[in-house]
Amino acid sequence: MPARAAAQPIAAEELDCRTCGACCANSRPNRQENYIDYVQVLDRDRLRKWPQVLHRFTVVNRAGETHLRLVGRQQRCAALEGVIGSEVSCGIYELRPRACRIVKAGSNECLARRSERRIR
Repeated sequence: MPARAAAQPIAAEELDCRTCGACCANSRPNRQENYIDYVQVLDRDRLRKWPQVLHRFTVVNRAGETHLRLVGRQQRCAALEGVIGSEVSCGIYELRPRACRIVKAGSNECLARRSERRIR
């Protein structure tokens, strides 16, 4: 029986965030800790300048901090459109908080989230 080839790492340029969306869902460690505060929306974030959009996609926690709202069994961002692992887009892409803007395709966080959601 031939030996199985080890999985080759995926180069960042091969990853297409529009077919993933794993980073737009609460991680397993957060879910296990019942941590439901997701990406914090800071005062400097552009989303703050659009109160109707802010109200639609965020919640305020007990500490008075504004966070993107999570929805569904997958605890995914309310602004995420489409199916995780298939075809997704961000409904507030131009207004998304800084924390969303700094996630890089192929980063350790990206690859961990993809693995957790079984996305190649």
